Amino acid sequence: MSYPIASSLLDGIVLAVVERESTYGYRITQDVQKVLEISESTLYPVLRRLQKDGCLTTYDEAFAGRNRRYYKITDHGRAQLRQHRIDWQNYRNGIDAIFFGG
Repeated sequence: MSYPIASSLLDGIVLAVVERESTYGYRITQDVQKVLEISESTLYPVLRRLQKDGCLTTYDEAFAGRNRRYYKITDHGRAQLRQHRIDWQNYRNGIDAIFFGG
């Protein structure tokens, strides 16, 4: 079963992927697609928004005769990711309480 993903949750997921290592858009899409059904056309606006909000920076690197744009998390992005993790934990605990009692 697939559940809809809120944009704030997708922001947190992307920040978590980029926190592990600076990487490029297609690779981020591939990593996220391992657990979510998401298209590149959905992901690139998220990357642009996170960059605009100061959570990510970019740099270009040559690869196979082309430039590849890499994304790197900023200190502000790390702070946002910490908050996403807190929010997710609280949300998950609430849902678990309903599903499993307690």
